[in-house]
Parts: sequence; C-alpha cells; structure tokens
Amino acid sequence: MEEMGCGTALITPFREDGSVDERALYALTQWQVESGIDWLVACGTTAETPTLSDDEWLQVTRIVIEAVAGRVPVWVGCTHNATRTAVARARAAAQIPGVNAILTANPYYNKPTQEGQFEHFKAVAHAVGLPVVLYNIPSRAGVNLEPATVLRLIEAAPNIAGIKESSGSLPQIAELITQAPRSFSVYAGDDNMALGALGVGGAGLVSVASNEIPAEMAQMARAALNNDWTRARQIHRKYFRLMQANFRETSPGPVKAVLAMMGKIGEYYRLPMTPVSSGTRAYLERLAGELGLLVHAPQAEGDLRMF
Repeated sequence: MEEMGCGTALITPFREDGSVDERALYALTQWQVESGIDWLVACGTTAETPTLSDDEWLQVTRIVIEAVAGRVPVWVGCTHNATRTAVARARAAAQIPGVNAILTANPYYNKPTQEGQFEHFKAVAHAVGLPVVLYNIPSRAGVNLEPATVLRLIEAAPNIAGIKESSGSLPQIAELITQAPRSFSVYAGDDNMALGALGVGGAGLVSVASNEIPAEMAQMARAALNNDWTRARQIHRKYFRLMQANFRETSPGPVKAVLAMMGKIGEYYRLPMTPVSSGTRAYLERLAGELGLLVHAPQAEGDLRMF
C-alpha cells in the first residue's frame, strides 16, 4: 500500500427523517481533505454501514469520491457475514471510478474458524483487482484474525496489501509487522494504539478521532513516521482524552455528538444506534470546549455537482 499516515473512518450524517444527509457528508469530506488527511474510508464501521441499504452504500461512496475529487485515496468498506454478499459488494465497489482499495472485516456473528476466515478473505480478494485491506476487529466480529492466517492470505492473494488491526494487542501487531513482507502495510485500527503500532513499524492508522481533528491526527502520524517522537507524543497527550471519549459509549455515538457540537452535522442516528446519555454528552461538551473544538464555524453547504 502507498498510503502512510492517517486515514479517517468517516461517519455517515443523517437527516432527522433518517435519510443520508448528502450535503453534510460532502462538506465533511471536503473539510477532511482540506485539513490534510492522508486518505478516507467510506462505509466502514464508523459509518453505521450495517444500517445502510445497498443503494445508500453506493450513494455514500459516490458522494465521498465526488467530494475528494482525486486529491486523496478512498477506501470503501465491503464487509458482510455472508461471503457471497461480501464478494458481490467488493465487485461493485471495484467498478466505481475513484475507489482505490477495498476494506473488508471479519465476518461478524458467524464466528468462523481461522480456516473459515482464510477462505472468506481469499474469496473477496480473488474477486477484485484492487488492493484489499483486511480489517481485524474481534470486539465487533467475535473472532480474532491471527497473524499466521494473515501470512497465509498474503501468499494466497497478492492483492491483499494491508490490514487495519483492531485486536487491541500490541504484541500481535508487532508479530505481524515483524513477519509480514515489507510491502505489506499494517495500520492501527484504534487511536489509542496508534503510537505503539507506529513505533514497531506500522504504516499509519485508520482513525475515528480524525473525524473531529483530522489535521491533528494526520500531523501526529506523520511526526511519528518521521521519527519526531517529541511532537507525536505532544499531540497524542493533548488529544488522548478525546480518543478515549469517542468510545465512552458505542461508536459512532460520541464522535457524532461532538461533530454536531462543532456544527458539522445534525446529530441523528439509525436504530439500533441512539444518542449518547446525558452524562456522556456533558463530558464530551466540556472536553470539546477545553480542546477548542467548539469555535469552528458552522458547516458550509457542499457543491453537490452529482446530485
């Protein structure tokens, strides 16, 4: 993978009636690029993608690509617990001009064995010519993708180019970085693990906090990659409470609450996601104020040329 630094796992803004807020998504995407983010992930877990229909998944992807206008790479989430459906979605994404890579997570709920995960990810990778980034997220999927299985997959499908590692285990991340080919990119999938992963040779991170602070998270990743650990630690120390607060309740609840406080989106969710509790909201508002996030101007309307 060529991508190094920080990519944002974008949220999906909704309107009060539950529909996708195209203008807010367009404006948010433009702000991310203008803030210096290195790449964007559309339709990942943070995007509430399990609640999107196939048409909405396509709609969100196209809006992000239109707003990006080729300035940074775009990865598209293609995850499903039915392998045939994951394959079909990956094939559809690969046909969309402007999609640079497929991000695909462990099949959720099924709890497949290592062999089951191997066959699943191999099928997705063999279905497309684009780079494929695996996504290991045991807390959501119920299963861990072990380093040995990842190494088998790299051999079985050369277009498997990287992994977003959200196991929460730095030893596992280090083992994979040590054993995988140098051309294989390992990305931290948890903001609070980013400096550790970068310190042992990771290529960057896929971030939730960069929805709120894209410039700062990108600067932190680049500083670490450039061995400016003093600067990287300064940024990490300043924003660590925000990284943690984004998971005070189930993501993307807190991050959407903060973005709404910043005037970037309306705070609307799709069931089974609901607004954060009053206690969490008060904490987030106090923290966002202390960090200076509430001084941003309200969102500008995007120029939706496609819509």
